[in-house]
Amino acid sequence: MNAPIKDPKEAPQAPVDERVLRLYNEYAHGRLDRREFVAKVNMLAIGGVSAAALIEAVMPQYAKAQTISFTDPRIRAEYVEYPSQRGSGRMRGYLVRPMEVAGRAPGVVVIHENRGLNPYIEDVARRAATQGFIALAPDGLTPVGGYPGNDDYGRTLQAQLDPEELNQDMYASARFLKSHADCNGKLGATGFCYGGGMVNRIAAELGADLNAGVPFYGAAVPAERAANVKAAMLLTYAEEDDGINSQGPDYQAALRAAGVTVEAVTYPGTMHGFHNNSTPRFVPDQAAAAEARMWEWFRTHLA
Repeated sequence: MNAPIKDPKEAPQAPVDERVLRLYNEYAHGRLDRREFVAKVNMLAIGGVSAAALIEAVMPQYAKAQTISFTDPRIRAEYVEYPSQRGSGRMRGYLVRPMEVAGRAPGVVVIHENRGLNPYIEDVARRAATQGFIALAPDGLTPVGGYPGNDDYGRTLQAQLDPEELNQDMYASARFLKSHADCNGKLGATGFCYGGGMVNRIAAELGADLNAGVPFYGAAVPAERAANVKAAMLLTYAEEDDGINSQGPDYQAALRAAGVTVEAVTYPGTMHGFHNNSTPRFVPDQAAAAEARMWEWFRTHLA
């Protein structure tokens, strides 16, 4: 039942200078603004390759990266609204149900990166449904009108949100899914980059109400908060991701001290964002392996 992650022949194919890829990574995480990013790429534009071409090569190409169609007969997808009383008041998310499951199914919350609910994250939610889970991908940008259809603007909008209000919106999203009529009460969470860190925060906030978490290259929570985690945690790391990886040993030790089931896997030859098949950071074999391990983790701990 594993949903295929598209291989390099189907993903964006322009050859990318690794230095440009690293600059894009800095830009994607807000450590460079647009002007600085373009200026630094301009310095690398040699050999007849323009800066515009280099930038185009690293930008997300969502249409080419879709793996599960929104009309796939195995799923039923819709946008839903639900309350977030301690957060922004009202949230919107992408809810995807599996059609092949009789009765209620375990739930999986899918948390986006630092730019709102873009098509890549919606695709991950559809993949979850093909695996037999009811998935909810909340849009943290709901208070400012939702994902604007552009990652650059989405990143700017998310940076303007109140962080604690956004936390509460995500906690409300997890609780909404857990109590949904089609959910059997078992709950997992996965997320990427910002969303990976949010999975760790959800695990600490919900305690025993979250059964399993699979953060991809996500920031850790402090040891005192890790003591609240009860979910089985599969921590997914990229090899080249010093800022996140440096947090790993202390976080894992704190989780184990709290009696949490923990597995940590670092994927060789990858950098932060390697699961995202809409950008050249995508590493097909490692992304497929990490995703297969995630579904198996959820099947085990949400049974």
